[in-house]
Amino acid sequence: MSDNQRTIDWLRLSLTPGLGPAGCRRLVEHFGTPGQALAAPPSELARVGGIRKTSLTGIGTPETARAAEATLRSTHNAGQALLCWDDPGYPEQLRTIHDPPVLLYLKGSPAVLNSGGIAVVGARAASTYGLQMAGRFARDLALRGLTIISGLALGIDSNAHLGALAAAGKTVAVLGCGLDIVYPPRNRKLFEEIAATGALISEYPPGTPPDSFRFPARNRIISGLALGVLVVEAAKHSGSLITAQLALEQGREVFAMPGRIDSGKSEGTHRLLQEGAKLVHSVDDILAELPAFAAALPANEKQTPAAAGLADLDRASHALLATLDVYPKNIDDLIVATGLAAKVVNEKLVLLELADLIEVLPGKLYQRKA
Repeated sequence: MSDNQRTIDWLRLSLTPGLGPAGCRRLVEHFGTPGQALAAPPSELARVGGIRKTSLTGIGTPETARAAEATLRSTHNAGQALLCWDDPGYPEQLRTIHDPPVLLYLKGSPAVLNSGGIAVVGARAASTYGLQMAGRFARDLALRGLTIISGLALGIDSNAHLGALAAAGKTVAVLGCGLDIVYPPRNRKLFEEIAATGALISEYPPGTPPDSFRFPARNRIISGLALGVLVVEAAKHSGSLITAQLALEQGREVFAMPGRIDSGKSEGTHRLLQEGAKLVHSVDDILAELPAFAAALPANEKQTPAAAGLADLDRASHALLATLDVYPKNIDDLIVATGLAAKVVNEKLVLLELADLIEVLPGKLYQRKA
């Protein structure tokens, strides 16, 4: 059987209404291959436990065959690849969880998925402290050879990806929609940078919208790909706590970063610490639990490309650097002086700090390094 036909067979099963990843795996475990499951008579299909009758009647229909062909075409036309459950390149870490996706849509390098990573997650509406720590820890972990895994959301997720990219490291973004949809739209540039140097993945076919119910489901993939999960900043009912709980169920390490005791943005991380998550002060606290990476090159012995010079900085970053000097300025001063939007100033300040070109002082003040 050709690889193309095998992929089509997996697609036909995965696109069967109501079947889901668990149902697909049950059928393949029972019959041996997706093709044999699709060819099985109704009486044999009925013998497979744990699958609803309404889903069984949809297996192997002409409608799913047409949908599979169309999905494969749209996937290839969008420059994406498909990893099936039984592909050699399917990520081994993810394969060990109890409910892995049977198909992964991928844009970027499949090798990154098996390179050993840490998930860095946290609040979308993060504090300046949380954003800085996410970027800094992601950068230093990437310098030690770890792939940074997150969800491309605003806030902690975005800064974790940016930190890995600033270190010329590897990063994986797990989306809760089709890979032909950039969500959130503000992260288009980051989306493209990750696709060029790392990997974007989703269990959802092209055209799947970013409905809210999909994000808790995608969190199991974030934790499942990783050796451990670092929660940087999370409120009491944050979705990041779902990722941490999934990580525990999957046998992964859970790390949490302390924050201000009077900040609601740190309630969730403090609760994790009370429940036994490992408190993190530095990357060494994480590496102590990951001996395979502990002997890698220390972060302070390796220079990031951004820190090596100013040539790669964009116009907005140069404008900020020109405004900063040895006298500290707050962010409002920088917005007025540069004429840049607040969100642009925040993003560029994080990158400049990761490049070791500016220093962040208490009171959210910024100054240029000598």
